[in-house]
Amino acid sequence: MKIGVLGAGHLGKIHIKLLKDITQWQLVGFYDADIEKAKAYSQIIGVPYFDSDTDLINQCDAIDIVTPTKYHHACAVKCLKAGKHIFVEKPVAASIREAKEMIKLASEANVKVQIGHVERFNPAFLAAQHQIQSPMFIETHRLAQFNPRGTDVSVILDLMIHDIDIVLSVVKSPVRKISASGVAVVSDTPDIANARIEFDNGCVCNLTASRISLKNMRKSRFFQRDAYVSVDFLKKTTELVRMKTVVGEQDPLGIYLELGEGKGVKQIYFENPNITDSNAIQMELTLFAQAILDDTEPKVSLNDGYEVLHVAHQIIDKLKNIG
Repeated sequence: MKIGVLGAGHLGKIHIKLLKDITQWQLVGFYDADIEKAKAYSQIIGVPYFDSDTDLINQCDAIDIVTPTKYHHACAVKCLKAGKHIFVEKPVAASIREAKEMIKLASEANVKVQIGHVERFNPAFLAAQHQIQSPMFIETHRLAQFNPRGTDVSVILDLMIHDIDIVLSVVKSPVRKISASGVAVVSDTPDIANARIEFDNGCVCNLTASRISLKNMRKSRFFQRDAYVSVDFLKKTTELVRMKTVVGEQDPLGIYLELGEGKGVKQIYFENPNITDSNAIQMELTLFAQAILDDTEPKVSLNDGYEVLHVAHQIIDKLKNIG
């Protein structure tokens, strides 16, 4: 299948490089509004650049949209009206209205749309996701050192949105209540924020995101009945702590928790699941191709992207109302 890339910024360059090596795709070329930079990168990478996005779209079966967020909607509309499958980097769009229009056009065009919530494909999360069952409390921290790239949007759409997607993918319950606080420190929108999401099933999630931290951290903790799962998205490690009721003799080398008189004893087990090293972006782009070939729902669907954006904007609205 023929694919083209719209946007050759930092992330767009990564996509272009990876698409060259994915066998399901034939990379036709890329378009970027900065033609001079596009020409220079074309010579470096050996991939044709197009000076017209329309020409590129017309020559492809699918388009990978890796532009700044504010252009996602316009690019998607152009591709969908041309009947092309699209991969759209997160967040799906700048507004709920834009995302709804994309859903309508994608349905009319009967094409596949996948959203680039790349942490779904992080090796540490892939190793842990089947162990996460009915969590009742979730705590996430996504902290980054300051980088001017990305400050065109709030820290919610820049960083926290990754964790919102992960949370919604494992908590199978409607959102009941959202509260949030945050502050703009170096940009015009919040640079550090905390959100609390309560679900109908009783699960509570506490999310913290900062882009003015002194250190980088991308860690989530999932607490559920008789188990605790920790996923470090940055270090790509997973830790699982289980508790099981002791029946029979105790292992002299085991770790135990006395529950009190008449309540028995539980043994604590520590596990570190094997992590299969993989490139998350390469995997999501490969599975996008496979969804088209197999005519199946993409791993991170357009509806998934919409639900994440909806929650993100509810958090942003709460921040606007502070003070």
